Amino acid sequence: MASTKASKEQKYDRQLRLWGDHGQETLENAHVCLINATATGTEILKNLVLPGIGAFTIVDGHTVTGEDAGNNFFLSKDSIGKNRAQAATEHLQELNSDVSGNFVEEGPDKLLDNDSEFFHRFTIVIGVQLPESTCLRLGSVLWSASVPFLVCKTYGLIGYMRLVVQEHTVIESHPDNALEDLRLDQPYAEFQNHIKSYDLDSMEKKDHSHTPWIIIVAKYLEKWLSEHNGQPPKNYKEKEAFRQLIREGIRKNENGVPEDEENFEEAIKNVNTALNPTKIPSAVEDLFNSEQCKNITAQSPCFWVMLRAVKEFVHNEGNGSLPVRGTIPDMIADSQKFINLQNVYREKAMQDAAAVSKHVESLLQSVGKPAESIPEKDIKLFCKNASFLRVVRCRSLAEEYSVDTVNKDEITSCMDSPDSEMVFYLMLRAVDRFYQQHSRYPGVYNYQVEEDISKLKACVNSLLQEYSLNVNIKDDYIHEFCRYGAAEPHTVSAFLGGSAAQEAIKIISHQFVPFNNTFIYNAMSQTSATLRLLELNGNLPFADLFSSPNLPM
Repeated sequence: MASTKASKEQKYDRQLRLWGDHGQETLENAHVCLINATATGTEILKNLVLPGIGAFTIVDGHTVTGEDAGNNFFLSKDSIGKNRAQAATEHLQELNSDVSGNFVEEGPDKLLDNDSEFFHRFTIVIGVQLPESTCLRLGSVLWSASVPFLVCKTYGLIGYMRLVVQEHTVIESHPDNALEDLRLDQPYAEFQNHIKSYDLDSMEKKDHSHTPWIIIVAKYLEKWLSEHNGQPPKNYKEKEAFRQLIREGIRKNENGVPEDEENFEEAIKNVNTALNPTKIPSAVEDLFNSEQCKNITAQSPCFWVMLRAVKEFVHNEGNGSLPVRGTIPDMIADSQKFINLQNVYREKAMQDAAAVSKHVESLLQSVGKPAESIPEKDIKLFCKNASFLRVVRCRSLAEEYSVDTVNKDEITSCMDSPDSEMVFYLMLRAVDRFYQQHSRYPGVYNYQVEEDISKLKACVNSLLQEYSLNVNIKDDYIHEFCRYGAAEPHTVSAFLGGSAAQEAIKIISHQFVPFNNTFIYNAMSQTSATLRLLELNGNLPFADLFSSPNLPM
């Protein structure tokens, strides 16, 4: 058993560093459904099979063609004539013996006709190259069942992803450049006693130069507060004066030259970090004020029960602050001093988590659920990440596509730049409309490209007219989308496959924050954009556009 665990740790070493044992366990318990084993579909699944998802099921009623074998690494010449789901499953399973692969030789529409609950069993459903009618139909079923739905499409040199999920909670959001939780402005009793145990003036040289910088800042902050009516350094001038105060504490040799005390230099460098005020992030305050947090019922997910418990902790034991995180940054110090300081923070974090745990127990009992419904380890993890909690809510496809709920002013403002990524969103919608009318995509037959240009332009105009959008789409884009002929170039499929798998892992593991909720990739210019289709109320904008040449990898 131990050797098996060691083998897994070695096999998945790099990803275990990203999302930990518990994240890997969640991944290994996941069952992913892929609809359509196209080039994009198999690229997505490849990037989920390699890190070790528990199982996958491919739903695909198509037969492998020469075109499939030509642009799909997981289909070969020998696959031609076979069912695409079966052929792809055989090849994908070879990537990882830990993963169970299954296939269904039917299209999604037939499954929806015969047994729509078939899709309820999956952790996430990923639909690739689906027509709009199927997306809407499947999206409605999955929305009602609260199963996340990731829609992906490669169309020529354009990649598209749409996340459809009612509510996705994230405990471990792993923010970049997260501020440390040091509490120097609100030192608790145990921390104050630890600070008092240090006397920088009477220390021996070795101890003085190996005192943790947090202690150094704390000691000089006490001195500053006593000389400034209890007010900490706030502006740049005051912080510079505070740095100088610490700098004067560096010992000098017999010649009056300052000693090489790196820990003091480290303290000076970290003044801004140390003086960061302890407060509850606005995003967490918003979650505290949400209805899901206020009204806990027997049906409330664990996330909301724990959030409510943290809120009660803040109003009681926490005196207005979140539970102590319990971690400190690495620093110059001798091992024992560092460990002692670390233990002060760690023990306080454990005390706070225990207090939150009691609130959780009380809440569970109030709704008739056993106290052990939420494990202690989950509560500790929640408390550690309380500053970084996130909730993603997407708009349903039905709402997005409804004429009544579209914010045309927002689309128009995004289209102030005629080359905005919003144009590709509108073009993809027009292409779907073309498919509905002609049962094929524009330009799939070379001899019809010129004829299809006028037909696609009519679809573009009818879409804009239906939504009363006063925007201009260049003829160049209409010509280009006809030239694409619904092709699925492997270079674009591979990029989208990596991006989609990344988002699927975020959804499965509840770690890191997934995009919200439409992603467009433009392979021509190597840029991407996220259109955030908001759903909360009619006063919110239809789309917030964030465009950047730095692609999410």
